[in-house]
Amino acid sequence: MGPGVRRDDTEFCGGGDAMSRPLRAGIIAAVAALVLDQGSKLWLLYVFDIARRGAVQVTPFLDLVLAWNVGISFGWFQNDGHAAQLALMAVKVVAVIALAIWMARSQTRLATAALGLIIGGAIGNAIDRFAYGAVVDFALFHVQIAGKTFNWYVFNLADVAIVVGVAALLYDSFLGVPAAKAP
Repeated sequence: MGPGVRRDDTEFCGGGDAMSRPLRAGIIAAVAALVLDQGSKLWLLYVFDIARRGAVQVTPFLDLVLAWNVGISFGWFQNDGHAAQLALMAVKVVAVIALAIWMARSQTRLATAALGLIIGGAIGNAIDRFAYGAVVDFALFHVQIAGKTFNWYVFNLADVAIVVGVAALLYDSFLGVPAAKAP
């Protein structure tokens, strides 16, 4: 083991498995984000039947609503044309591959898990785009101030995973443990 490398981040898993612990954390984060995202969407669509129910108030500041997002983040670039959907899918595939390479090379557990969250969220939204032609969004935060209602964008758990992953990457980059320098 080289200087400055922590044993817990480079140990091999039992049974001759060559997966480092940070990479394992990233894969677990990706799978968890994907399963929670797709599970919540399938439940809302086919068990809870949100399309039939319409908006459902969960708390005074959170409603469940069904929104089909044919654009990208925050509903930008709304276009339901076949060519536009294929272009968005191609960009997403390239981004996931680049993030997976970054995750495989990452040296810290936090950065690797963060990249896993981003990958899991991106794949979750890509599955929607492939299956439905749009991303299933359902959570709507809102607040009422002086009689006016202010809404946030409708989002899903994949979006939450992506935002948390980006925040964790920023934290790791700026405030995390400094990388050890080679002699």
